[in-house]
Amino acid sequence: MMKAKCKHTTDFAKYWFWLPTFCLFLLGQTVFGQQVKTEVDTTTIKIGEQINYTIKVSAEASAVIKFPEKKDFLPLEAFEVSPTDTVKNAADYSFMRRYALTQFDSGSYTIPRQRILINNQTFYADSLQVEVRNVAVDTTKQQLFPIKPSVEVEKPFRVPTWLWYTLAALLILGLLTYWLLKTRKKRKEAQRQLPPYEQAKKTLEELDKSQTLEQGEVKKYYSVLTEAIRRYLDKKVDGRALESTTNELIAYLKNAKNENKLYVKDSLIGSLTAILNRADLAKFAGIKPDRLTAKEDRKTIEEHLDSLQQAIPEPTEKDTEKDAAYLEEKRQKRRKKQWIITGVSGVVIILVAVGIFIGEKGFSYTKDLIFGHPSKELLHGDWITSSYGTPSVKITTPKVLVRQELDSIIQIPQLQQKDAKVTSFAFGPLLGDFHIQLNTVSFKNTTEVDLNKTIDKIYEFLEDKGATNILVKNEEFITPEGAEGIKAFGSFSLENPITKGAIRKEYAILNFSEKGGMEQIILIYNQKDAYAEEMVGRIANSVKFKTED
Repeated sequence: MMKAKCKHTTDFAKYWFWLPTFCLFLLGQTVFGQQVKTEVDTTTIKIGEQINYTIKVSAEASAVIKFPEKKDFLPLEAFEVSPTDTVKNAADYSFMRRYALTQFDSGSYTIPRQRILINNQTFYADSLQVEVRNVAVDTTKQQLFPIKPSVEVEKPFRVPTWLWYTLAALLILGLLTYWLLKTRKKRKEAQRQLPPYEQAKKTLEELDKSQTLEQGEVKKYYSVLTEAIRRYLDKKVDGRALESTTNELIAYLKNAKNENKLYVKDSLIGSLTAILNRADLAKFAGIKPDRLTAKEDRKTIEEHLDSLQQAIPEPTEKDTEKDAAYLEEKRQKRRKKQWIITGVSGVVIILVAVGIFIGEKGFSYTKDLIFGHPSKELLHGDWITSSYGTPSVKITTPKVLVRQELDSIIQIPQLQQKDAKVTSFAFGPLLGDFHIQLNTVSFKNTTEVDLNKTIDKIYEFLEDKGATNILVKNEEFITPEGAEGIKAFGSFSLENPITKGAIRKEYAILNFSEKGGMEQIILIYNQKDAYAEEMVGRIANSVKFKTED
């Protein structure tokens, strides 16, 4: 009995020993638990709305604190993290950091419990349940429409790629051919730099080495033979020798002999006439002299060259000047021909380059780049952001809008009220490349405007402007700031007062009813003007309505 009592006392003492330790542990957990606190401003949002999640840590000033990263909030998206804010308390400091969270899919989500390190000691914030709801759509106010049919878009003209490669190959081939011809011409001209007599003798020597006669090419043999004597006479006696017929050349020689410009016997002229006639028969009539006659003619031509070289008197000063003038004239003609070839080649290269550029960028882009385009200059100019009218509309436009007398607004019943105040601002004439008009309507008393009725009046509004062939479409329009309105768009024709021809125009009319008034933006521009279409989008997306403070 005594042993049992001692055992009970021992067990009780053991529990009594652990009780203070356990209480100190709970006390420590309570103290440390008060160091971290989390707050959210809401647990229910619509798609895309913001949740402000705040973590507050109480610690000493020298504490090293590591807050969660953006990725730690998945499946929610942390799109903004504020800097750590420090506030001094009576006994310690408070460190606060705010996270902006959102989600773009509806459903129920859990913000995971967040891990915070304080002086390398880990603390956890409780997880939170949030609800993301869909945006409700009231079908009684917002009509539902069937899906619009696809609209055929004209495929832009593009030059096939293979054609550009072909043109490039032809260009390279043309340049190579020109270079080869140029090189060959220079080589021939270098050969012609020899004195006429030496050049003729050299030609005869090359003819002997060519074996042309032995190969039976009598026509080619006589062509080279007669060209040697003709080229000599062209340089030394008469500059027309190369281009003249046999009879004309013999007549020039006889005239030179009669004018004492050439001291030769008649027998030489007769012999030369016979050789030239045989050459003409061989070249043009197909009558081939025998090989022995051909060799004899070659020997005779060389003898005639020697005789002519001795028979030509020294040129007088007058002849020298005449020859110099003639040579200069030929040089000028040759230079002119070279300039023409170079110019034509340059034009061809430029045209091919322009063609390739047009194929890559398109004809319209190239034309606008070279000649300019009014709408392109507006699009790339300095745009102006300003507020107009009452209720105030803030809008960005390529040029400032100027107040004007009201003559263009789509009429609706509310505008007939006596307290309706209308102001209008515009830029550009209606027949110009780009027309902007902004109308604002304010009422003394708050008035609800039925924007659907403006759509019914658009046809009448455009007809009053002289428009024909009017096409009207409409759709709901929401600005980036969330203002809802109705957009009417389409096309129409206007008569050109000068040419009496039709000008095809496109338009976009934005109608809003903000702060108990009505705001209307009218944009009219030329059809198929890509720069104007880009401006319309930029203007429409810039519309803002000032909110009351």
